[in-house]
Order: sequence, then C-alpha cells, then structure tokens
Amino acid sequence: MGIIKAFFGAVGGTLADQWQEVIEADSMSDTTVFAKGVKVRPNDKRNSNKKGTEDIVSNGSIIHVYPNQFMILVDGGKIVDYTAEEGYYKVDNSTAPSLFNGQFGDMLKEGFGRVRYGGVPSQKQKVYFINLQEIKGIKFGTPTPVNYFDNFYNSELFLRAHGTYSIKVTDPIKFYAEAIPRSSERVDIKDINEQYLSEFLEALQAAINQMSVDNIRISQVVSKTRELSRYMANELDEDWKNLRGFEVVSVGIASVSYDEESKKLINMRNQGAMLGDAAVREGYVQGAIARGMENAGSNSAGAAQAFMGMGMGMGAAGNFMASASATNAAQMQQQAAQKEAQQAAAANTWTCACGAKNTGKFCSECGSKKPEAASGWTCSCGKVNTGKFCSECGSPRPADEHWFCTECGHKNAAASKFCSECGNKRG
Repeated sequence: MGIIKAFFGAVGGTLADQWQEVIEADSMSDTTVFAKGVKVRPNDKRNSNKKGTEDIVSNGSIIHVYPNQFMILVDGGKIVDYTAEEGYYKVDNSTAPSLFNGQFGDMLKEGFGRVRYGGVPSQKQKVYFINLQEIKGIKFGTPTPVNYFDNFYNSELFLRAHGTYSIKVTDPIKFYAEAIPRSSERVDIKDINEQYLSEFLEALQAAINQMSVDNIRISQVVSKTRELSRYMANELDEDWKNLRGFEVVSVGIASVSYDEESKKLINMRNQGAMLGDAAVREGYVQGAIARGMENAGSNSAGAAQAFMGMGMGMGAAGNFMASASATNAAQMQQQAAQKEAQQAAAANTWTCACGAKNTGKFCSECGSKKPEAASGWTCSCGKVNTGKFCSECGSPRPADEHWFCTECGHKNAAASKFCSECGNKRG
C-alpha cells in the first residue's frame, strides 16, 4: 500500500466525480499539532463511494496535502507511507511506499524504518496530518523563585519569570511515534503540554543559571530573549529534538519579578552606588539640613523654640556635617581634576599616519614627528599666513576669516580671542 503523485488540469467538482474519496486534514488551529484526515463532502451526490467501509482508505482515493502539513498513511497504527510535500496523492494498494521526503531529505527514512508496518494489513487504515508550522503562544510561569547569582550585586538573588515560548516539529515521524498518544485523532498542544512544560521549566532554570555564569545582569534577563532561546535549545535538544522530534524555537519573557529579600538587596546596592558619588552625597547632606530647617519653621510649638532645639541638635551633629561636607568637597575637586586631566589628554592626543594614537611629539609606533598644527589664516591663493597681508600675493587678511589654534589646530571664528577647543589665546 502506497501513494503516488496525482496531477490534475482542474480541481473542484471534477475530483469528486473521478475519484472515490478525497481526503483532507480536519480543521487545524494555530495550536493544533495533529489531526486526522476527513473525507471532503462525504454526502455529496457526485461522490461515487456511497458504501465505503469505516477506517478503510479506498484504493484510488485522493489525499490533498496543504503547505506546512506532513501526511502519514497509517495501517494498523503503523506508518506505511508519508509525504512532506504539498499536493495531491493517489492511494494505490499495489505500489510500495513512495516516501516523499520533501524538505526533510533522507532524515525521515531512518524513522520510517523503525515504525513502518511489516506484516499483513490489519484493515484499519487512516490518514493523519501533522502541523509543521511554528506553534506559538505556549504560556509558562515559574512556580517558585529561581536563584540567580548576579556578579554586579555580588549576591544570590531570586526571580520569577512569566512569558510564552514556541515549538516546531522537526522530525514528524519521531513526533508521531513518541509524542502523540495512541488512538488520538486530534491533539492540541495543551493536551500534551503538562509533561513538557515541567521539563521546559527545569531547562529554564538551567538556562537562567547559565546566563548568571555568563555575567548577564539580572535586570537584563528580560531583554535577552534571543540568548535565552539558544540556552533553552541547548538544554532541551536531547530530550525534545533527538527523542521526540520537536524543538524550542523562541522564548519570550513578558515579566521578571524579584522576591522581597532580593528587592531589598538590589535597592541597598543601588543606593550605595549613588552615595559613592561625592556630589550626590553632598546633595543628600545639604538636603537633610534644608529639610530640618523647613520642619523647624513649621513647628507648631514655635519657630524660635524649634530653631533652638535644632541648634542644639546641630551642635551635636554639626561636626559630623562639616566633616562630611569637607570630605565631599575634596572628592568633588579630585573628580573635577581627573576630568580636566582626561580632557587635556584627549585634546593632546593625535593620530599618526600609521594609525597609532599618541600624546607626545613623536609617534610611539613608527617614530614619525607630530604634524604641525595649522595656524593663521588661508589666503584665496592658498597660502597660509600669520600676518595681516598674504606673504605670497599681498592680499589683506579677510575681516571675517577663521583662525586656527596654534596648540590644537582647531578652527575658530574670527571674532573669538580664545580657542573654543583648548582655551589657548589667539596669537
């Protein structure tokens, strides 16, 4: 029993007139992974097969396979022929299996060899279809918090993740043999997802832990869907792809939340990072003083009494405030000096013709001398001059001409007396 390609010049009522049965897949939704084949217009008056036996595919029947469908012809629960190519196929009980591999190449032959029917036909023949489209929107959520060590916070944190993932059948024969319950005529992903969701969540925890090892910040997990899909594929390839014939295509995390202890640790670390900036600390100190004065002024017992109390309090804490402000001021001056030094170093940096960046007068890579910075003004004849008249043609210096700094070579407006790049005075 097998199938052969059927070619038609016209499709429609002609099929019903010429062939005993026309079989197509039962309606398949976006989440349907498996459906039986049903007869097209079984009660149509033009259908010549009025006394067909149930569970028997009549010799000469036509099977219509649509795009992204994998059709299997089953006899007694075993696959006797299949096709991964769209089109029309005629059932011919006198032919051997044709095995139209389509996009799967020779991969299907090995699976077919393991599950093919090898005995006398059982007289229970059916046609089934497997959905080859990506099955999207499968929801997941971690039932308990997942541990995540974040090197930035140097802490073991715990998160919950919710989102969706998608799968795709990559070996339909293996999928039929290992994932589809026997005697099923229609299977939705939710019908078989309980076991796989449990395995998915186990793999998700392993993938999240791997992201931790790869030093991905916990706050960046929600934006790393592509990396997470790759991690998940690596974790599930053995159990899902190699054993069951389908794989994870994508993982989308809709939300990530942290437990209370993790929130406290994250907030503590963020506050510490902010207070590590001297300007932020000084603002906090001055803000505390201002709030104290404001509260004193609005004291219902009298501003004078409140300010007196505040003065006593300030007497106790004043030395600390003064010391803190002095420390902040010193650090701000140090930060400002470092910033100026960095800017000065950037201004003095020049790029040699060999590509090396330097700060001295000679290239540290090839020894070439630092090019002289352009200065003065350029006459219409092309001569660069420093005086009021061109030394080449005698033309006077234009009143609105720009000038070039002798230190850094920056081009400045004629009206400016100092270089806008490095501050050097115009020569």
